[in-house]
Parts: sequence; C-alpha cells; structure tokens
Amino acid sequence: MAQFEVRLSSEAEDDLFFLWRFVSENDSVEKADSLLNALEAKCASLQEFPMKGHVPKELSRIGVSNYRETQFKPYRILYEVDRKQVLVHAILDGRRDMETLLQHRLLR
Repeated sequence: MAQFEVRLSSEAEDDLFFLWRFVSENDSVEKADSLLNALEAKCASLQEFPMKGHVPKELSRIGVSNYRETQFKPYRILYEVDRKQVLVHAILDGRRDMETLLQHRLLR
C-alpha cells in the first residue's frame, strides 16, 4: 500500500506547542512530552489510512466536506487529503467551542 505524506501546517505546529506548554505548566513536563508523542504518532498514523477519519459534524452541518478529523480524546486532529498528501490544519482541544474555532481556522 502506498503511503501518504503527512505535513503539519504552521498553525498545527503552533497548536502542538501551546498544548505542550499548557500541560507542562499545569501538570508536568513528562505528561506534556507524553501527550506530544501521542499526538505526533496519531498524525503519523494518517500515512497509511488517511480516509479513516470522518468529516467533523460542525462542518458537515454547513455542507463543508473536504476536511476530516481523527481523535486522541479529548483532542481533535483536523486535516485535508489531497492526492497522496495529508495536511494537518489544526490540533485542538475538543472541550473548547469547536464551531467557532473551526470557522476561524478552516473557513476563512
């Protein structure tokens, strides 16, 4: 099976940094490192099965279907598949107001 190239947008890289910083400041560096590793592994898993994700319900409701998501609860990884490339646009805490976040990040 051919593998897809997975890339993170600069915004998604910023998301990872901010999540790591938040967890390191509010819990521990070890837990922040563990979370970072898990999220990076989840993104890397899209190399083989990028279509395993689903269209986020907040986008589906308004007829936008070109973005998909996978989860590492409570975090949501939002991405787009184009030919043999996966572009991760956002890695967000699903406990936040996702509708507003998605409108600002993906539908500008």
